[in-house]
Amino acid sequence: MGDVWQPLRVAKATYPNSSPVTSFSLLLLLLCVGSVCVASGAEPGDTRAAFLKLLDRPRVQLAAEVKTPTGTNGLRMTHFSFAAEAGVRVPGLLVKRGEAEGRRPVVIVLHGTGANKENQLPLLHDLAKRGFLAVAIDGRHHGARTKAGSGSAEYHEAMLNAWFGSKKLPFLYDTAWDVMRLVDYLGTRDDVDAARIGLIGFSKGGMEGYLAAAADPRIAVVVPCIGVQSFKWALDNESWRSRVDTFKPAIEAAAKDEGEAVNAAFVRRFYDRVVPGIYGPFDGPAMLPLIAPRPLLVINGDADARTPLPGVNECLTAARTAYRAADAEAKLQVILQPQTGHKVTVEARQAAVDWFVKWLRP
Repeated sequence: MGDVWQPLRVAKATYPNSSPVTSFSLLLLLLCVGSVCVASGAEPGDTRAAFLKLLDRPRVQLAAEVKTPTGTNGLRMTHFSFAAEAGVRVPGLLVKRGEAEGRRPVVIVLHGTGANKENQLPLLHDLAKRGFLAVAIDGRHHGARTKAGSGSAEYHEAMLNAWFGSKKLPFLYDTAWDVMRLVDYLGTRDDVDAARIGLIGFSKGGMEGYLAAAADPRIAVVVPCIGVQSFKWALDNESWRSRVDTFKPAIEAAAKDEGEAVNAAFVRRFYDRVVPGIYGPFDGPAMLPLIAPRPLLVINGDADARTPLPGVNECLTAARTAYRAADAEAKLQVILQPQTGHKVTVEARQAAVDWFVKWLRP
């Protein structure tokens, strides 16, 4: 399962209780405070500030709606929703042990392309049984946030609309924003310990997860699964096709409209409109180090064409430099699943749960 480093004990972070709107003002201040220098040469505060500026939009009150919990097998499941921005509500699930009292640590779970929050219920149950509040949301244009209720057709449509100038950022960035607003919501609950919030994401959710965690220091422990990658390396080395295949209908329609072929040059243009900066200032080697010195477990497959290994290694080299500079090398662990493509093995999934138990102490 790759190199395993024994983490040191991390000091418990504390954040003041505040309203959803003022907490974001505090977050912006925190993000601009100096941190560890990144191997790319950019100051972490500058990268964070630029990313937040890209994501930022008019803030609205959370206006949370919470349904009556239902119980089964000693667990309680609650449906909730909140406003991420004007006209946009985020539906979610929260699962916890029925007898759980007081403020508990949380693990947020983010799904991959074409999936939804309900697909994550087995993991949510496992986490809840270990003492966590386990939370999943539907990503933008997925699950209950679509007319169909499933699939990725509306997600691809939204990406094509972004190409045509909709001003939305449906690929990765909008859901990263939703995650930060989810952290705001969790901070309003009397059963949540806001200093102990973890996040795990898979594929698309893994990318959204490390982007959100890089920007938001309130996410205390991070486990991106089969998502860490360098988009630039893939483009420079003709290894972009497997990733692009995950939104093939959108990019092929865009190329057809332009009368062009889908090649590396066109993919760059598509990214520039749909997910600006993803192969530049907000690529994996720039963003992953911003998580330091918080505990970070990276899970990838050594044969995953969607996250080519040389690009993953560029991300890890930059992250290790940041963790070393922060004297926090033991808080970075990598599981490189041998002879594994785009999936998470049972052993790696269990290691992820154990990582949260170690650092969030349920």
